[in-house]
Amino acid sequence: MLNGLWLGFFVVATVSALAQWLLAGNHAIFAAMVESIFAMAKLSVEVMVLLFGTLTLWLGFLRIAEKAGIVEWLAKALGPLFSHLMPEVPRGHPAIGLITLNFAANALGLDNAATPIGLKAMRSLQELNPSQTVASNAQILFLVLNASSLTLLPVTIFMYRAQQGAADPTLVFLPILLATCASSLVGLFSVAVMQRLRLWDPVVLAYLIPGALLLGGFMALLAGLSATALAGLSSILGNLTLFGLIMLFLVIGALRKVKVYEAFVEGAKEGFDVAKNLLPYLVAMLCAIGVLRASGALDFGLDGIRHLVQWAGWDTRFVDALPTAMVKPFSGSAARAMLIETMKTQGVDSFPALAAATIQGSTETTFYVLAVYFGAVNIQRARHAVGCALLAELAGVLAAIGVCYWFFG
Repeated sequence: MLNGLWLGFFVVATVSALAQWLLAGNHAIFAAMVESIFAMAKLSVEVMVLLFGTLTLWLGFLRIAEKAGIVEWLAKALGPLFSHLMPEVPRGHPAIGLITLNFAANALGLDNAATPIGLKAMRSLQELNPSQTVASNAQILFLVLNASSLTLLPVTIFMYRAQQGAADPTLVFLPILLATCASSLVGLFSVAVMQRLRLWDPVVLAYLIPGALLLGGFMALLAGLSATALAGLSSILGNLTLFGLIMLFLVIGALRKVKVYEAFVEGAKEGFDVAKNLLPYLVAMLCAIGVLRASGALDFGLDGIRHLVQWAGWDTRFVDALPTAMVKPFSGSAARAMLIETMKTQGVDSFPALAAATIQGSTETTFYVLAVYFGAVNIQRARHAVGCALLAELAGVLAAIGVCYWFFG
């Protein structure tokens, strides 16, 4: 799947570039595409530099958590649930604890912590995978839920809106929460259908229903706060959780007689080894994405959507938010650039800007996640992972647009 997808990016880009050259007389299009290839290769290295530091740091702390028994405790607590969702993963396996930590970090918007923990979880799942190159069912479910972007506190979106002068930076909090729940549910259900998982099993419902009630209660609590209080809570809770997690690992490790410094260095070395294997996958995916963008194929698709919406007689305001949606599966940095551009050109509190912010907060860089997570364990055949992840992505976009019409109509 990844092989055909990667090749398809170049084929579509070539067709688009030829059309611009022969029909529109754009003689500079191929120069722009070549320049984009080298620019993306450079960007891959820059991303790797950041990943080296982040992975080294967090896998160091994670090794302390493992030796202190925190990961093992989480694995036992969630063993009954994952024995139904991931039947090939034995109860109490360390991968379950790592998956739990990854989901918690993602939900709190702690991207710097979530990625290295997720890579560690993927490597742990690979130990159970009978194939060295084909993704297992457990790996696919884990990746799709990661790509569905379940985020409770989208602090970075608040920051972007504040930087652009929004009167209420947290105005999109509840829309993002609703949209990201929709994308995660669609991701879970799509994988369940493909893998024939029994989500209606009493054990699964015993975990999911209380989780849904807690989420609903949390949403109700936050909905009653003022904008100022909500913004302050989001910032404090995110940073406090991040630092609190580090201190929890250190304190429990020290109480259980773990040599925390030695454990940190041991884990950090593993982080360095994981990071250096990711560069070829990042270069391959980002260069293909860069060529697609430079060829004008994305702009052509956006214009086509606008004409279709006008023909159907629908409101077209959301179309100006679609550049963020169109590039988000490929590049987080490109989506951020599109979001900021929409805020500047349309106004930070305009409907397109609010919709773009909601889309940015409720979707994930699907192809980046695929390249990084599967690249870390040399998976070459993704099976139904791409389709399910993109379905969750589409659900997040559609839910974001619908919720924004509901809230900001």
